[in-house]
Parts: sequence; C-alpha cells; structure tokens
Amino acid sequence: MTGDGEAAAFLAHHPKVRWIDAMVPDIGGVPRGKRLHVSALDKLYGEGMALPGSTYALDMLGNNVESTGLGSPDGDPDYPCHAVPGTLAPVPWAGPERAQLLLSMSDDDGRPWWLDPRHIVAAMADRLDRLGLRAAVAFELEFYLVEKENERPLPARAPASGERPAATQVYLMAELDAWAPVLDDIAAACRAQNIPADVATVEYAPAQFEINLRHGSDILAACDHALLLKRAVKGVAARHGLIATFMARPFREFSTSGTHVHLSLLDSQGANVFDDGSAQGSQKLRHAIGGLAATMTEAVPIWAPNVNGFRRLAAPGWVSQKVSWGYNNRTVALRVPSGPASARRIEHRPAGADANPYLVLAAVLAGVHRGLTAGLDPGAPAAGDAAGPDARPLPLEWLDALRAFDAAEVLPDYFGRSWWQLFSTLKWSEYREFNDHIGELEHRRLLHLA
Repeated sequence: MTGDGEAAAFLAHHPKVRWIDAMVPDIGGVPRGKRLHVSALDKLYGEGMALPGSTYALDMLGNNVESTGLGSPDGDPDYPCHAVPGTLAPVPWAGPERAQLLLSMSDDDGRPWWLDPRHIVAAMADRLDRLGLRAAVAFELEFYLVEKENERPLPARAPASGERPAATQVYLMAELDAWAPVLDDIAAACRAQNIPADVATVEYAPAQFEINLRHGSDILAACDHALLLKRAVKGVAARHGLIATFMARPFREFSTSGTHVHLSLLDSQGANVFDDGSAQGSQKLRHAIGGLAATMTEAVPIWAPNVNGFRRLAAPGWVSQKVSWGYNNRTVALRVPSGPASARRIEHRPAGADANPYLVLAAVLAGVHRGLTAGLDPGAPAAGDAAGPDARPLPLEWLDALRAFDAAEVLPDYFGRSWWQLFSTLKWSEYREFNDHIGELEHRRLLHLA
C-alpha cells in the first residue's frame, strides 16, 4: 500500500482523528516531534516535515550540547523527516481524536541522516545481509508502576485491591488479577497500535512487570515496537493516575529493570543457523557469542546510558557484572535459553530498560557480525553462578565505562567514528553535569558534619 493509500485507509477507519503526533526517536530513545493537524498527513507521507538534525543529539535534559558541534555551532539546520510506513496508529489512551506516526530523517541529498538510530540499526542489518543472514529478534522490557507520596516514588497501589504491594511475588497470577485494569488497557492499546505484545508477567519486585514482544525478522519494526510499547505503557498508566517508569533502578531495595534482546540468525531459506540439531547449538552460535563477549565492554554506555543505569549494573540480583555466557543460566550476560533446537537463540541481558532499543540492537548486531567474520570463540560456558573470579568484569562505574568507550577499537567502525565521538561527548557532558549537582544525600550527611 502506498503512503497515500495507507493514510486514506487509516482515516476511513478512524474518521474522528484530528491530530497526529509525528515523532522521531532521539539518541536516548526518547520520542520527540510535533503534533500536527490531520490535514498535514499527506505532507508527512510526501515532502515530509522539517526538524533540526540536532534533535537526535539532545542530552537527557533535552538540551543541545555545543561541544558536539550541533545546535548553535552549525546553525542548527533543519532536515526532512518522512513517515515510516506501517507506524500510523491510533492513540487509545488519548481519545479518538489523536493518532501517532514515526518519522525517519534524511539529509538534503536524500541520504539517511547519520544520527537517526533507525538508520544505524539498518546499517548493521545490511552487514549481516552481505553474509547471507538476517536477524530475528524480540525485545523484553521491564518496568515499574509507581506513584508519588511527598515527592517520593513508591510502588503503586494495585487498582483491584487498593493495597500497596510490599513483597516480591514473581509470576504470581493473583498479582496479574490485581493489576488487570491497567494491564488489560495496555494490552488493548498494543492491539490497537499493532504492537505484537504477547506475554505479561509479574517480576521480582512490587509493582514491577515485564512485557514480551514476539520474534520477527523485521528488525526496524522490532525496535519501533519497543519504542512504542514504552509510550503506550506510560500513556495508559497516566490515564490510571500512575507513573510507568523504565528507570533501570528506581528503588535501592528492589529489583532492577532491563531490556533483554532475544536473537537468532536466519539464512536465505529461513533456517536458523544457530541450530545444528545438537543441544549445544552450531559453531555460528559460538562465534556470535564470541563477538558479543569481545565487544561488550566497549558498549556499556549504550547498555547503561546514565548514572542510574550504572546503579543497575552494580546491584545484586539477576544482572551479570561479568562478561559471561551459558546455557539456561540467568546469571550470565549472554544466555542461551532452553527449548527446542529449532528455536536456538541468544538472550542478551546487560542493557537497562532505559536504554535506546535501536542502539542496543545495533551494538548487538555489530558484535554478532564481528564474531562471525573473525571466527571468535567465547570459551567455556559458565556453570552455576557466573560471577566467579575467572570471568572478565564489566566496567561497572560510569567513569570507567566512558573511558572504555573512548578506547574502543571495534565498534566505532561499525557505528561510524563521528557518531561514536558525538555519543561520547554527550555522555561526558552528562557525567560532568551530574557530578556538579549537589544532592539531598550530601546535605543530609555533610551539612552539619563538615
């Protein structure tokens, strides 16, 4: 269906729509854009809508960072953004007058804009395609439903009972029933927006949940669905008077929230090349894991894009602090889940729930490609707890991770060295800004003692 046909068919089914939220995912995975009258829909599918190229390079506070060279240093030029086919959808939590649409940016010559994360992950897929392979992926996203009391976030009260949960009840069906009014509305929003969510579970903390997206071989759609799932969860929660947070570690005393990526590789016939009929999987599986292990320390600021992400990495529990892999083992960073050989896959576990899904998958695909082309071997799988003394540690401190990022030798050639430098500049700026902030804990501990 052409863009004009897609828009016309959508409006025929949703005649009350008056406003279109036209959005791009920035470097932090935050949707940014404009709200346009529905009459602009043809323009979005045609000549496009202009946004500053620097929109993709804002820091977490939404500011331009001049040391990146974007914003005022380059005059902050606009570039055209065009509709991403298949992403036009209603916004159920906002009422029948609202719809949304993802956009993708190009430069004035029609080339993919180098900062658009959709183009970055597409470039990684192209590298695999030249090997005769394509990735099939699925995201799992964890989040909390919270409310504020005296400006302090707390796990939210369950709608059905009115009680605030205080204990971990992982996989408890009664908790799903207690939260059914919210979870059912999230499921309905996903159906309305063609987001392929198929599993919801209660996680390891009060009011913490995980939603799984179905496997698919359209990796751009998989990333789009992860981005839009976050927006849907937040929007539905707000309608219920709650805050949905994908912070990596919103509470010191409770479990952290992650983004888990499940990945297999398909050949030109659609066969899973990780499956050789054995319980261990193929040599390509080992090479892919080897590449992911070899590049993992370079990519930690992508998995943990802010100080809170490093609080997750340092937390006890189901977050591996080592470069590790294993079979059916949740203590490792790279897990090969159990199941039939035909479904052999890698579960990539290091990223926080606040990470940009496009950049997470781009780094995963780059690592896989590196492992396949260099024939890397990951060594022996971990048995039991992977936190043994022989495993290579990840850089768990923000400063150490940024230094490792700057010293990276492999991934900058995949992402482009200009992009790698810009991301580093942004993260160093955020690091310095955070360290310049004097917080409540410092006042409480030092105001009278110092």
